[in-house]
Amino acid sequence: MRIVAFGDIHMSSGEIRNIPGIETADLIILNGDLTNYGTRHDAKRILNEILSVNLSVLALIGNLDNFEINDYLDELDLNLHGQARLFQEKVCLIGIGGSNITPFRTPTEFSEDELATIGEQAYSQGLEFKMLSESLHNSRIPVILVSHAPPHGTLLDRLRNGRHVGSRAIRTIIEKHQPDLCIAGHIHEGKGVDTIGRTTVINPGMFRQGGWIDIRINTSYIEATLQ
Repeated sequence: MRIVAFGDIHMSSGEIRNIPGIETADLIILNGDLTNYGTRHDAKRILNEILSVNLSVLALIGNLDNFEINDYLDELDLNLHGQARLFQEKVCLIGIGGSNITPFRTPTEFSEDELATIGEQAYSQGLEFKMLSESLHNSRIPVILVSHAPPHGTLLDRLRNGRHVGSRAIRTIIEKHQPDLCIAGHIHEGKGVDTIGRTTVINPGMFRQGGWIDIRINTSYIEATLQ
């Protein structure tokens, strides 16, 4: 299975056709900030451009997406925010959209307690899916946490001045559950790869600058590469 993941699109999805083999990827994950303070109309434009390339898409909102975009993703049955998805019985996806509180009062921000509640509820649902599938198929199902906000205190949440501004709740969730992979974003200058325990965490940066993640799943093993 091949998954392509990117976020921080900000109304600029033209780079998608530069991703090798994007048309045949099993899944595309969009990790928030589809728009710039946009509405469902703006999200529809971006999603239509991406769906014209590959119809297998899941997405969540970022802090710069108005919350009505979350409802639009629900209507399209593409939403990951606050949800768990067992994709093709091969990988469990856990989604946490929006961000922790910023100084800029962007449209979709949550307190750390709210992020923790959203994440734990989605994880509880995901673990049920995972355990049931593993018992039926007698094979391990890997887990990918899709979080727009990066975990606090990593290479991926540092501003240019060195200050860490990621989510403490997201970090706690990773430390507790140790997903195989966490896809993060939000902090454009935080593009890179880090680890928390056994979890690889990747922030691909802004999409219009060409950043994306190539994910390969072979049985229970995940290999993720920052491009």
